[in-house]
Amino acid sequence: MTPIPFQYEIEVQPEHIDDLNHVNNVAYLQWVQDVGEKHWNLKTSEELREKVGWVVLNHYIEYKSPAFLGDQLILKTWIQKHEGVKSERRVEIIRKKDNKILAQAKTLWCHIEKKNFRPTRITPEVTAPFFKE
Repeated sequence: MTPIPFQYEIEVQPEHIDDLNHVNNVAYLQWVQDVGEKHWNLKTSEELREKVGWVVLNHYIEYKSPAFLGDQLILKTWIQKHEGVKSERRVEIIRKKDNKILAQAKTLWCHIEKKNFRPTRITPEVTAPFFKE
């Protein structure tokens, strides 16, 4: 099965900038969370989202090059793999003007039932919207 990527664009705002005049690492982490959430919300039903959700087990972010105020960025994500209760999501943060990857992230998520916060197996109902044959 092949992952179906999702992406959207943002512009670096003053609140993203740190005292070194480039995007703060915390902003990148927030964008990793945001693009994953947008992808999940776009591809799944409200009924499913009321029953199940995700908690982060770990994040790995590799910073390759800085972003600056006013940069137009593409946030691109996809599900790399999943097994049992765990899913690995990838994110690339790309500067639009030169298509340069500024940061890459890998997040391991645990699928949970919202009623009791217990891990639950990832079913085809959950994965189908994110992959093509």
